Amino acid sequence: MSGKFETKLNELGITLPEAPAPAANYVPYVVVGDMVYVSGQISVGPDGLIKGKLGENMSTEDGAAAARVCAINLLAQVKAACGGDLDRLVKVVKLTGFVNSTADYTEQPQVVNGASDLMANALGDAGKHARAAVSAAALPLGVAVEVEGIFQIS
Repeated sequence: MSGKFETKLNELGITLPEAPAPAANYVPYVVVGDMVYVSGQISVGPDGLIKGKLGENMSTEDGAAAARVCAINLLAQVKAACGGDLDRLVKVVKLTGFVNSTADYTEQPQVVNGASDLMANALGDAGKHARAAVSAAALPLGVAVEVEGIFQIS
């Protein structure tokens, strides 16, 4: 049975995937006390990698959609960290978004809004968080966006 957060996600048309496995020598998340530190989740959805460089071959709207996918993957990791019970999530504390963009591109905040908006829409007050939106000259596998997060759980 789904809890309140997964019910809201389902209402938004979102089913959380299995938590993606790490691609290198690191763990997908670390739990310290009531905090979960989730490794950066790249923009990879059911149809594969979402690649592109903002300001060159990808629109801000497409970048925001890629960031939204990263947020879904973050929530999948939090669910895994909570033993399958996403309702143990208390608060999204902070997100850091990395945007694969050209040197003159300045809409990184609008791109990372894709992740922030998903958290707020799906989780209500628990989804409101501190944030950074940073430009990157390149990201792993040529993806458009990577987002990492810090979460409080019960």
